Amino acid sequence: MTQTTKFFGILLVLLGLIGYFATGMASLTALIPAVYGAVFYFLGVVGENEARRMIAMHLAQLLALLAIIGTFTGILDVISWMGGNHEVNIIAASVRALMAILSIGYLVLGIKSFIDARRAPKE
Repeated sequence: MTQTTKFFGILLVLLGLIGYFATGMASLTALIPAVYGAVFYFLGVVGENEARRMIAMHLAQLLALLAIIGTFTGILDVISWMGGNHEVNIIAASVRALMAILSIGYLVLGIKSFIDARRAPKE
């Protein structure tokens, strides 16, 4: 799961940078996914130490849940835009929606990993 966490972190950094440049570098808030990504990458690195893996991966799952809560409205905004509400900033909404979708996927993978680890026989 540590490799998945680092990969997820890289994806979020790229998403944040793409969003920032796509909006014409108008707002630093477009870099929020990049900040989250950097934290995920850091937690992935920390998790490579077996003694710290459990706490790092649990923190990463908590961070993913917070990311979902904070960005889920992006999915609703994209749906609203597709329904004809063109007052929505589609770039910002798309970045938030992608962050929410990626975070949901990461959370699901993490929960599956925790279940698999619990079911694995003790050595």
